[in-house]
Amino acid sequence: MTGNTGNLISCFPPVGDHNATVLILGSMPGKESLKQTCYFAHAQNSFWKIMGELVGAHPGLPYDERLHILTDAHIALWDVLASCERESSLDTHIRNEKANDFTAFFAQHPHITHIFFNGAKAEQSFNKLVLGIQELPQLTFHHLPSTSPAHAGMTYADILKAWEAIMNNLVA
Repeated sequence: MTGNTGNLISCFPPVGDHNATVLILGSMPGKESLKQTCYFAHAQNSFWKIMGELVGAHPGLPYDERLHILTDAHIALWDVLASCERESSLDTHIRNEKANDFTAFFAQHPHITHIFFNGAKAEQSFNKLVLGIQELPQLTFHHLPSTSPAHAGMTYADILKAWEAIMNNLVA
C-alpha cells in the first residue's frame, strides 16, 4: 500500500523503464510528497529545479511530464525504503525500516550501472539493508547532497554542481 497509515508509511512505485542507466535513490517520501502522491512535492525541495536544469524536467511542468522526461533521459527514480515508521518528514525520525526489493528491480532494469543517493540517509539505509544482502549487479555508487529543504549546509549552486555528475553517467 502506498501512502500513510498512522505512522507507517510506504514508498511510491519506481519511475523508469527498461532502458534506464542511472538510478536516483531517496530514502522515503516526506509528508507533502505522500499527501500529493508524487516524488519531491515539497515546494522548497530543489530536486525538480535541479532536474529542470539538467534534463528539462522543470518544476513548472505537469508531474507526469516531468516523470516522462526523466524516463526519456534514462533516469530511474525510487526510494531505498519500502516502508518505515516516521511521524515527521525528517530522515532522522525514520524507524523500523524495510528495504525495497532491489533484486527484482534490477532484473527489470538491467542497464543501470550507477546509483546516485539523494542524501546521506538513502545511502546509509541502502548500505545497511540492501548491500551484501540482496542480489545486485555490478554498480557504481555516488553520494549526492540532499535536495531536501532540511539540508541547509550547502548553497543551491554547490548542490547543483554536485548533481551534474549524473550527466556524466547517462548512457543513451
